[in-house]
Amino acid sequence: MTFSLVGRCGRTGMFGAIVTSSSPAVAARCAFARAGVGAACSQNVTDPRLGPAVLDRLAAGRSATEALADVVATALHIAYRQLTVLDAQGRSAAHTGERTLGTNATASGRDCQAAGNILASAGVPGAMVGAYERDPGAHIGDRLLAALEAGAAAGGEEGPVRSCGMVIVRDVSWYVADLRVDWSEADPIAELRALWGVYAPQLDDYVTRALDPTQAPSYGVPGDE
Repeated sequence: MTFSLVGRCGRTGMFGAIVTSSSPAVAARCAFARAGVGAACSQNVTDPRLGPAVLDRLAAGRSATEALADVVATALHIAYRQLTVLDAQGRSAAHTGERTLGTNATASGRDCQAAGNILASAGVPGAMVGAYERDPGAHIGDRLLAALEAGAAAGGEEGPVRSCGMVIVRDVSWYVADLRVDWSEADPIAELRALWGVYAPQLDDYVTRALDPTQAPSYGVPGDE
């Protein structure tokens, strides 16, 4: 019911994760990233504790492969879970339990890892990786969205997707982008693309407002958040 990608920008050090599903509010449970540490997704009969657990191990100095192995070795019901992880050096790893649903697959590339389950085609993750790698100079948000769109174009899920979301981190402790379409009867991926189009030009300003409002170009404008 889900396909996703975790990515790193080698140029800026930013990390992000993007995911879509037929289930509502998928990004609230499945997509995780931590500044300077990495990104992870936990999906398929989702346990939202597993993404942060993987990131905790990365923060403790474990590689992507080691962090994932630690979690797989200790988590309950791991046969039902599909996990991906990307570390600060761009190394990736994936786990697909034997109880993962439907057609499922994973694919890794330069600074990225994709995975999916109940897919229309096992080629979906590979298409996502190819799209993410295509323009390494682009903003990570644009690259993540290109990957999600490519996965959908390659067949996506067996059924229609209804929600999607994207998280991005950079050099501060919070998500600099946390954008979600929690339910749509139309095209949540297109709606997320439109939302990113509105938010992306303001992303850096929101960080500046948090760190030093006096340097924010729109500081003092009536109604400014």
